[in-house]
Amino acid sequence: MPVVTLKPGHVRPVWSGHPWVFAQAVQRVEGGASPGDEVLVVDPQGNRLGRGLYAPRSAIVVRLFTHDPEVHVDAALIRKRLERARARRLAMGLPNDEPGRETNAYRLVHAEGDGLPGLIVDVYGDVVAVQLNTIGMKLREGLVFELLHELLAPRAILDRTPAEAGRLEGFEPAQGIVRGDTELTELHFMDRGFRFAVPIGLGHKTGYYLDQRPLRERVEQLAKGKRVLDAFSFVGTFSLAAARGGAWEVTAVDQSAIALEVGAECARINGLAERIRFVRGDAKEALDRASQKGGFDLVICDPPKLAPTRASKEAALGGYRRLAAAGCRATKPGGTLVLCSCSSAVGMEDLVRALALGARDANLQAVVCERFVQGADHPVPAAFAEGLYLKSVVAWIDTL
Repeated sequence: MPVVTLKPGHVRPVWSGHPWVFAQAVQRVEGGASPGDEVLVVDPQGNRLGRGLYAPRSAIVVRLFTHDPEVHVDAALIRKRLERARARRLAMGLPNDEPGRETNAYRLVHAEGDGLPGLIVDVYGDVVAVQLNTIGMKLREGLVFELLHELLAPRAILDRTPAEAGRLEGFEPAQGIVRGDTELTELHFMDRGFRFAVPIGLGHKTGYYLDQRPLRERVEQLAKGKRVLDAFSFVGTFSLAAARGGAWEVTAVDQSAIALEVGAECARINGLAERIRFVRGDAKEALDRASQKGGFDLVICDPPKLAPTRASKEAALGGYRRLAAAGCRATKPGGTLVLCSCSSAVGMEDLVRALALGARDANLQAVVCERFVQGADHPVPAAFAEGLYLKSVVAWIDTL
């Protein structure tokens, strides 16, 4: 068993339950570890801290699967973790067959949150989409696919591993249908009673943003009688929620023509086509135009990740500040702004500060009334702050 020894001063996070060992924390590696191998992690005195999978090309050289040094990262462990993850989702009410709330799209495995670092598994009806984000998981893909087939018997398994993950870890992602129906072209699923048909080639995450379910529900509650602007709309999930919630006008803006076409078709499927206007364009420009035309009652700003790494955090905070200012200006006095960040490097306090500064730049005030994070099917270990990547604030916007 290869052994990774930590440097003095780098033990406590791992001992406390953090699942990552960073390259700068490693004193030495012994035993001829190869990429993807199981390794034992020990402190400078040789005390065993746990076992994980080795990734020498990554800044995170070990992702720990267990802090019990007697437990191996093998088929039995992966099976047990998958079964536990499914049991937890069932306890959450996922899937849900309640009339009007039907949901058969959810995250089954959220990497570290389910004790399977490097693995994402999303369920879309009878299709399973996976991301194998580490070399260790890539080398075990056959086992993962077989276990998922046993557990769920899906029509197909779709590999949606990002090319960037493969580049960083030193492998070539498969991407596309890897098991089952090779003729599959669309994901058909339900989320909170909405029906969706999303092409498998639509290149966002595993096909859909499952993590914003709680916030979409809140937007639906807030939208009655409102004029709503959904900036960075993708396929218009917030727009659908607002329209069903009773908004009298909804405008969805995105740069992707394909995403807008899919959104318009989903609106049609759900009987909301006449309630939503899909507009191709730059979201920032749409916010600026809105401010010149009196603004909207409810504005949603859910941009792509602005800080993909900690090194990009400062630049991203400036971007969030500018976006917040534009969002505030686009919101009528007395209206509501929803501002989101999916950058793990940007904390909730960072996002609120960017909102405060942006509101001041716009000569307005923002009062935060609610905060949201990713849904319960995206769990986070208590010792793993980096796992809480999604933050959103709901704020009242008014004059100074």
